[in-house]
Amino acid sequence: MSLFRLDTSIRTEGSVSREVTDTLEKAYLEQHPGGTVVRRDLGTQPLPADLWGTAAFAGFTPEDQRSEAQQAAVATAKELADELLRADAIVVGAPLYNFGISQHLKTWVDVVITDPRFAPGTTPLAGRSVAIVVARGGGYGPGTPREGWDHGIQWLSRILGDVWGGSVTVVEAELTLAESTPAMAELRGLAAEVLTQAHERAAATGKEFARSVA
Repeated sequence: MSLFRLDTSIRTEGSVSREVTDTLEKAYLEQHPGGTVVRRDLGTQPLPADLWGTAAFAGFTPEDQRSEAQQAAVATAKELADELLRADAIVVGAPLYNFGISQHLKTWVDVVITDPRFAPGTTPLAGRSVAIVVARGGGYGPGTPREGWDHGIQWLSRILGDVWGGSVTVVEAELTLAESTPAMAELRGLAAEVLTQAHERAAATGKEFARSVA
């Protein structure tokens, strides 16, 4: 049994998305002690910003006429696509940055789409369980001043679910900056409750993923 884990937080210490994803991974492996976890960390090892453009134009270039850079870009896209296709379940850690996903995650999606198996009109992740673990520094729920300002997770859910065909579960943690932001001090109790709920949902999701691929 294989779980593919994609981390995208630029923080390695104190990253809520990484910690909640840890909980999901742990619960998954508790159900499958012999299972494997394949990890890719875009936060510490980001893809080159120009990789997408190179891979995209390679798709319009006859194979025998591609430059070395185009050949390398196509090979990288294939490697990224293979990681997803080999996985029984997938979890993506996606903290909210500037009201959207990180540039590293956007580049990853764009590059994967250049692989013909992930082109629009295909559903390569059909039958696979996919979790998105999102961490937001503030509050974006119904009735809050920034309701609707999260422009990343809905888009990512569309890609992983509606475009690629995966069965998507979203695990949300909010108010993650309350502990370190004086202006949010009155929200710290609520933030702790939300974080606990996020870990609980992550654990339940990990167990459910393990059962679904058994």
